[in-house]
Amino acid sequence: MSVQGEKIALFIDGANLYATAKSLGFDIDYKRLLREFQSRGYLLRAFYYTAVIEDQEYSSIRPLIDWLDYNGYSVVTKATKEFVDQTGRRKVKGNMDIELAVDAMEIAEHIDHMVLFSGDGDFRSLVEAMQRRGVRVTVVSTVSTQPPMVADELRRQADVFLDIVELQAKIGRDPSERAGRETRGPREERAGAHTPQFLQRPPAPVRGAPTDDDDSFD
Repeated sequence: MSVQGEKIALFIDGANLYATAKSLGFDIDYKRLLREFQSRGYLLRAFYYTAVIEDQEYSSIRPLIDWLDYNGYSVVTKATKEFVDQTGRRKVKGNMDIELAVDAMEIAEHIDHMVLFSGDGDFRSLVEAMQRRGVRVTVVSTVSTQPPMVADELRRQADVFLDIVELQAKIGRDPSERAGRETRGPREERAGAHTPQFLQRPPAPVRGAPTDDDDSFD
């Protein structure tokens, strides 16, 4: 997948990666994830993108954001926006695609390899643009679920598609640790030791992949 010594940057679509891992029944250990890609080349940056609901008294994702920020990740956040659609349903919007794309284009000349943790088909054009600049692109998602979590057009555009199932043993958290954590509330989580549970809303379906419910986090 990687060439030893090449410059690598990770781009993690936080909500999408969470939904993918949850669909496969495991939790991401972000410390192990970072170490895994540091071993594959020179890891220049590891970006993590997520939207946050700022008016909540306590956000379950905040400990994770703080931990990532202090442990080698470049965290990019923005506030979600709530609105009511034409059918009267309340929806929450927190799309981070533009932020991720801008950062990728800005760093393109400094890296050899982009690793994109997302199955969102909207990123196909970005992948193509990075390739035109000489950057090799690996997309990390899964086709092991029904429906697949990765859009077909994104998977085809990538130089390499890596099913996250192949990484599970290297970046997943020990299930026994998860069981122990579930006996504690979110305020009791030790974010520096383990990634806390987060994004308690239902996971978002992948744009560009089949879905039967469009009333979700975008």
